[in-house]
Amino acid sequence: MLEKLQIVKQRFDEVSDLIIQPDIISDQKRYIELNREYKDLSALMEVRKEYIKITQRIEEAEEIIADGSDDEMVEMAKMQLDETKEQVPVLEEKIRVMLIPKDPEDAKNVVMEIRAGTGGDEASIFAGDLFRMYTKYCENHGFKTQVVDFSEGTSGGYKEIQFEITGDDVYGTLKFEAGTHRVQRVPQTETQGRVHTSAATVMVLPEAEEFDVQIDPKDIRIDYFCSSGPGGQSVNTTYSAVRITHEPTGLVAQCQDQKSQHKNKDKAMKVLRSRLYDLELAKKQEEDAAKRGSQVTSGDRSAKIRTYNYPQGRVTDHRIGLTLYDLSNIIDGDIQKIIDELQLASNTEKLKEAGETF
Repeated sequence: MLEKLQIVKQRFDEVSDLIIQPDIISDQKRYIELNREYKDLSALMEVRKEYIKITQRIEEAEEIIADGSDDEMVEMAKMQLDETKEQVPVLEEKIRVMLIPKDPEDAKNVVMEIRAGTGGDEASIFAGDLFRMYTKYCENHGFKTQVVDFSEGTSGGYKEIQFEITGDDVYGTLKFEAGTHRVQRVPQTETQGRVHTSAATVMVLPEAEEFDVQIDPKDIRIDYFCSSGPGGQSVNTTYSAVRITHEPTGLVAQCQDQKSQHKNKDKAMKVLRSRLYDLELAKKQEEDAAKRGSQVTSGDRSAKIRTYNYPQGRVTDHRIGLTLYDLSNIIDGDIQKIIDELQLASNTEKLKEAGETF
């Protein structure tokens, strides 16, 4: 393990030197990539220090026991040795996970889209519940959210809503939320008290930088229109809303959240770049998942991934067979347990694939 960590230290020293070089600083894409790598390697350097400290304590205890000249010291050394040896496998497992090559997308911010699926008004209400669930989760974890565009449902909730999420490792945290979410409950619109099944689709798009996706101005059509919904007189009567169509793919992005036409255009372009980037990323993820036979993937956008069953108070993630009887807290934003289990399943698959025997 120390040999592995020494290789990591060599790379850390190399990256530390590179990020202060003028030619690297002037290359924005390379500079951002190296800064992300530096951050990841810094975390490994802290664990390396801890691991070296533990191995040194083991060596010291073994030397005292081997010497055997002081019975009291030997007894204390034995206790220290037992205690320290218990920490080693836990720390080594942590290091193994940290040594798994990180998805370069994980550090990106995201644009999340929630769309009502089958189920009419109840699907829109459920889409609104999911939006609240994710915004509450983000609020509790220091992520910032900002609505880009939305279309309200006739009985509440949203037919669709798009919002930006910014923070540390947002895509890495939320990428497994992509897919179809189902709800089983008695709808607010149902008078007979029967349980219905409705659905909403969640998309998690890694936010693309300008250098990630080059958009030819000749390939886009920009339309300006009046914003709808709340926002005051100036929003609803000026042509501040922006819709951008990418003609080669037919992808459309629009924003009407800001009073400024310029700001709305910037936001819509950001969403369009992210959608184009996600198209290519989805292909790659599906190919990778097919190779691994993986169930835990953010590639298949149509897969039914989770069911929220209100009569039984349970939430089931179908990819990993996880069922939790804690629906009220989960729908209130407490989804960390699910995220942790999905990340663990993904990391376990990657470790098996790598075939590492540290």
